[in-house]
Amino acid sequence: MPLSSVVVSLPIADRRTSFEFYRDGLGLDAIGEVADDGVPEPLQFALSDGVRLMLVPTGGFGWVIGDREVAEHGRSECVISLAMDTEAGVGELVERAHRAGAEIVTRPGKQPWGYAGVFADPDGHVWMVTSESLPT
Repeated sequence: MPLSSVVVSLPIADRRTSFEFYRDGLGLDAIGEVADDGVPEPLQFALSDGVRLMLVPTGGFGWVIGDREVAEHGRSECVISLAMDTEAGVGELVERAHRAGAEIVTRPGKQPWGYAGVFADPDGHVWMVTSESLPT
């Protein structure tokens, strides 16, 4: 059954910080109407055709996850991977994220399966940037 769209939702501490990080730091396009605080509501970014990232304040995340706890800052329950065309593109995106406030988790370099670098956004969510597709 093909899916028409996929939305990855992540909890965040501060809408403005996250908005600026993903817009300015990663160069992603925000989607939606701007709310009174100057940030789109809901806060979403287009990752590719049919794939969006939605950032939800931690307090509002609870209605989705029920009685489960949101992972504390620095604990990662998933890794989101982005593919770039070149190794240089990997380095450029990881450095751009770092300049925007990301923590570099793993500096870009060769791995047994390709070339990758890893950073954590201001809320501690881990993003891996690769220049080759991961094995399926």
